Amino acid sequence: MSSLFLRTLREDPADAEVPSHKLLVRAGYVRRIAPGVYSWLPLGLKVLRRIEQIVREEMDAIGAQEIQFPALLPREPYEATNRWTEYGPNIFRLKDRKGADYLLGPTHEELFTLTVKGEFSSYKDYPVILYQIQTKYRDEERPRAGILRGREFLMKDSYSFDLTDEGLSESYAKHRAAYIKTFDRLGLRYVVVAATSGAMGGSASEEFLAESETGEDTFVRGPGGYAANVEAVTTPAPPAQSVEDKPAAVVHHTPDTPTIESLVDFLNANTDRKFTAADTLKNVLLKTRQPGSDEWELLAIGVPGDREVDMKRVEAGLEPAEVALLEDKDFAANPFLVKGYIGPKALQDNGVRYVVDPRIVTGTAWVTGADRADHHVVDLVCGRDFTPDGTIEAAEVRAGDPSPDGTGVLEAARGIEIGHIFQLGRKYADAFKLDALGPDSKPVRITMGSYGIGVSRLVAAIAEQSHDDSGLVWPRAVAPFDVHVVVAHKSNPELLAAGESLAAELEALGLSVVLDDRKTSPGVKFADAELIGVPTIVVVGRGLAEGTLEVKDRVTGERTEIAVEGAAETVAALVQG
Repeated sequence: MSSLFLRTLREDPADAEVPSHKLLVRAGYVRRIAPGVYSWLPLGLKVLRRIEQIVREEMDAIGAQEIQFPALLPREPYEATNRWTEYGPNIFRLKDRKGADYLLGPTHEELFTLTVKGEFSSYKDYPVILYQIQTKYRDEERPRAGILRGREFLMKDSYSFDLTDEGLSESYAKHRAAYIKTFDRLGLRYVVVAATSGAMGGSASEEFLAESETGEDTFVRGPGGYAANVEAVTTPAPPAQSVEDKPAAVVHHTPDTPTIESLVDFLNANTDRKFTAADTLKNVLLKTRQPGSDEWELLAIGVPGDREVDMKRVEAGLEPAEVALLEDKDFAANPFLVKGYIGPKALQDNGVRYVVDPRIVTGTAWVTGADRADHHVVDLVCGRDFTPDGTIEAAEVRAGDPSPDGTGVLEAARGIEIGHIFQLGRKYADAFKLDALGPDSKPVRITMGSYGIGVSRLVAAIAEQSHDDSGLVWPRAVAPFDVHVVVAHKSNPELLAAGESLAAELEALGLSVVLDDRKTSPGVKFADAELIGVPTIVVVGRGLAEGTLEVKDRVTGERTEIAVEGAAETVAALVQG
């Protein structure tokens, strides 16, 4: 350690919010260069490379072949799939000295597709799986949490190319199994959830989420095994009801009731019926803009009043359109929108697209805005008094909601996305006319799968799950070293010689070792050993005079005395299990 390029810090970095960010910086694994951009120092790079190798081994095991694409990419392939526009401000665009457009690759579907098209032409060439482990770039608006959400990150992306849908299903299953093996080897607690495909396109889609309270992804699971990212949860719609037996809609004067809570209180105090927030229909106004367009369009979303609108679910349902809440100037430009009292009638009379939560079905009666200040309408019936333009999954998903598989109720948890697998189908093959000549000499359109793992993000995800109050606690499979030998004295030559001898013997047995030979206090050395998080710590200290060393298991906290004689073999046995 006296020659290791390392400086540990005693204080948390000022911009750090989550444990992984704090500890990876304090322990000298990474350093911030710019918002969302980090350097990997020697310790961090060792962990990153060990994770990368596990990912590579499991990809190779399913017959995938590794290639490498550039990060600097021309505009034309992304123009062909419309993603140059669809990605909006999320990609880094630049021009070369001749004025040609380029981007820093956020993902490489186009390049994989074009490469296979350029090399393969016969059905005999398929199936094939290609992958790369390469740096990606996305211009995150708000990079946060250190390397968990950065602008530059290392990713494994693989793509399968098959002749048939059945072949695609097999490739998808191979990847799914490989991901399970990978994350099991990394010692992660994770869950596989149904997901949306987003800007990637495609049909079947699952996410692998590392369970973590600091995760940005909310997922839900039911007692029968159902699990889904909240963006992918489907709301069971109740059966339609008759409209004939419903009372007529009546407008009520409801002064000073711009909120659901104030409306329910007023109705319960001034009518002979009892209402809850679930009886009300909340209409939320948004504006949407298609990629490449300068024009915003109004969109109204109706949800039961006891629910909030989840913007992540809205954005997932409307991709690739840009979505924003209305501003005061938008309301001023559309005076038929009466804040706090918006109802379906004014929306539909003025051509505003109106989509509703799946619970709002024909025959359901609602209390909602009457499009006049201080007025609401009671018993407005869907299918009789208003007809939505469609449904959208926009309402928040809550713990206690019925599970879509009918096995009980959902519980909610948070996670960090570490992997995502898609059955892309023929979206990119169609864009580039990727065909193979079949046995009958007729072209067969290739079908594709896309599979990603956030390799650098895994470092942070593991750190989120594997730390304590003293520092990092790396799983053995990814730790920067197998053993951390601490010489518990500033300048005792006998202890230093014993530590160097032990380190040499351990390395001779095939273990990687870091030796703390620094001329600093034992307290500093112990604190750094805990902070750095190597799972096995061996202390060469006072016990040497009695022929013993101390071994600490960083994972369990257990301390054990072992004999100096044969110590290397004893430690190696502990490390190798």
